[in-house]
Amino acid sequence: MTAYPSAPPETGAGRCRLPRVAVASRRMLLLHGLGGDASTWDAFLRRGGLGHEVWDADLPWRGPAEPGWTLRCDPQRVVTDLVNGEAPGCAREPFDIVVAHSYAAGLVLAALAAGEIRPDALVLVSPFYRADAASFDWPTISYSLNDFHLVFVEALRVSGASRSARTHRAANHRTASHRDWMGRQLRDRVGPYGWMAFFDLYLRTPFLRLDEVRVPVLVVRGDADAASRPEDSCQLTRALANARFASLPGCGHFPMIEQPEEFSRVIGRFLESTWS
Repeated sequence: MTAYPSAPPETGAGRCRLPRVAVASRRMLLLHGLGGDASTWDAFLRRGGLGHEVWDADLPWRGPAEPGWTLRCDPQRVVTDLVNGEAPGCAREPFDIVVAHSYAAGLVLAALAAGEIRPDALVLVSPFYRADAASFDWPTISYSLNDFHLVFVEALRVSGASRSARTHRAANHRTASHRDWMGRQLRDRVGPYGWMAFFDLYLRTPFLRLDEVRVPVLVVRGDADAASRPEDSCQLTRALANARFASLPGCGHFPMIEQPEEFSRVIGRFLESTWS
């Protein structure tokens, strides 16, 4: 039997994807969600990262991770070290802008509420948040557990469509049944440990102390997101003193893949107004 707790800890190392193009440009960090990887941001990066110096990281909860990653590291500490520039490769320089998706958005929010990070601007993409603990009922658990694979099915759909648009090859179009099978395989690779880490973080969101948070925050979601509820993003926007909300029509859980141009536009507009 694999002794997961005795394995070396996974910390996540930052890497620069786009260099600084001007003295006035800022450092931006991109954090992917559960079961994803740094390639989640490729379409956004192809648009130049809004002119900033852009970094990302393959995090311990990436797709091919072993199930025991939840026992080998503290996910919130991983995010905190990265944002503060204290993770390997980050040159001990904090990041000015953090863009975090799904599970990573929840970790960033928890670190922000605890006062562990202080970025100048924050973008939370497709976050999971509830203001009231009583809203977590048994149907919520059932949906989040039994339909968990649908998140990965959607990721396969939008990434496949993106590739086929670039290459014009019909072979890149997967059938719905094949995507469903692959989604279940990816779900199984994340496993019960990964799901429990996600849902435990979700359960704790009503208890986050957000009343003192003053960092400018943009909450972004697709209005066709089947994973996180629209109420999650709306409640989170209301809970933060300096937050804005952007909904992308016809977009699902992965706006940076499905609508990268619109995704870049709404972030650029938010950052421009933040520093204006």
